Amino acid sequence: MRTDEDNALARVQRFATLLRAERFAEIVEFFTPALRGAVSSDALRLAWTAEAAGRGGEPEIGEPSRADGDTSPVRVRIPVKCADGGFTVVTSVGDDGLLRGLRFEADGGSWRPPRYAEPERFTEQDIVVGHGPLAVPGTLSMPVGTGPWPAVVLLGGGGAFDRDESVGPNKPLKDLAWGLASQQVAVLRFDKITFTQPGSLPSGFTMADEYLPYALDAVRLLRERQEVDSDRVHLLGHSMGGKVAPRAAAADPSIAGLVLLAADAQPMHEAAVRVVRHLAARTPGPDADEAVAALTRQAALVAGPELVPGTPSELLPFGLSAAYWLDLRAYDPVATAAGLTCPMLILQGGRDYQVTVADDLTRWQRALADRPEVAVRVHPDANHFFFSGRDPSTPAEYTRPDHVDASVVGEIASWLTRR
Repeated sequence: MRTDEDNALARVQRFATLLRAERFAEIVEFFTPALRGAVSSDALRLAWTAEAAGRGGEPEIGEPSRADGDTSPVRVRIPVKCADGGFTVVTSVGDDGLLRGLRFEADGGSWRPPRYAEPERFTEQDIVVGHGPLAVPGTLSMPVGTGPWPAVVLLGGGGAFDRDESVGPNKPLKDLAWGLASQQVAVLRFDKITFTQPGSLPSGFTMADEYLPYALDAVRLLRERQEVDSDRVHLLGHSMGGKVAPRAAAADPSIAGLVLLAADAQPMHEAAVRVVRHLAARTPGPDADEAVAALTRQAALVAGPELVPGTPSELLPFGLSAAYWLDLRAYDPVATAAGLTCPMLILQGGRDYQVTVADDLTRWQRALADRPEVAVRVHPDANHFFFSGRDPSTPAEYTRPDHVDASVVGEIASWLTRR
C-alpha cells in the first residue's frame, strides 16, 4: 500500500519530468488554485529562465527527495545543476496531491560573520514587529553600553526575504546589522510578511501593505528603547526597500533620515523587462525569447489604461495582483523623497545590473543634487548586494559566499553616528 509520502514523491516526479521538458502550461495544473492564481505559466517560465540563465544555462534536473522532517504537507527538494552553479526547487505537496508552494533556493555553504563584525560589542534579542495574526519575527542588535545610540531599521528588497535577506550562502542584511552594531548603531531587522505567511495575505495586498505597517512599527519599537536616541532613528532600505523608504518617512516625519542602497527609481515593470533581456542575452534561445516576450506583454498591460483592479494576476508580471501594480504605478519614490526634509545617504553599486547608475541613480541625482543634506556615492566595484568584484555581475555571483563590502558598512556607520 502506498503511503502519503510515496504519493507525494510520485507527484513531484511527474512535476520534475515536465520541468525537464519545460512544459510550463502543464506544470501549473499541478498547483493549488491559490498558487495557480499567483504564478502563471508565463511567470514560471520567466522565473525558470532567469534562474538558469544567471547560472550559465544548460539546466540538468536531478531526482526529487523529501526534505528533512515529518512535516505535512510533504516538503520536497529537486536539485538543478547549471553550467556555472546550481539551485534547488523547493515545493510541498498536500493530501490532495497538489503543489502548495514553489521557490528557487540558491546552493551554497553556511554564512560566516564578516571580518568587520565584532560580536562581543553588541547583543541580540528576538522581537515581534507588527500586530495581530500578521505580526512577524525580527532581531534587535544592540551595542553594549548605556547609549543612547543612533538606530536604524533595515528594509529588505522585493520578494519573500527573511530578516537577513538570505540569498544562497549570503546574508547581506545580517552583514549590515552586525557591522553597524559593532560600530555603536542599534539595528532592527525583521522577516517580511511575504516570507513568513505568504498564504495569509489578501489577494489585493500592495507594496504599502507589505512594508509600511512593519517599518513604522519597527521605528516605534526602537524609539521606546531607553538605549536608543529617539531623535536618531533612521530607515535603511535596500532595492525595493529603498524604493519604499521615502514613503515610510512621509508617513512618519519624525524619522531622522534615510539610507538608500541600490534603490530602484525606474518603474518596476520597465526595469523587469530590462533585466530579463539582460539575462536572456547570456543564454539566448527560444525559451529565453518566450520569457522576454511574455514579460514584455505583461509590462505593457501594467503601463496601459487597460489595467484595472479586476485584471487577473496571471496576466501581470510575477503573478502580482492588479492592486499591487496600480499602487506601484501611482507611487513616485523620487518625487516623494524630494518632498522630504530629512537627510539622506544614497549608495549605488557600479556593477549592479538590476538597479543601475544609468536607469535609476540618475533619477535620484536629478531630483536631489542641489540638496546639501543628501549625499550620493557610487561604489564602482559593488554589485546589487554591495559585494565587491571585478568581472561583470551575474546572478551566479550571489551563490558564492561573500559579504557587504567593509567600506560600505563603514560609510553608513559614519553617516549615522555623526548626526
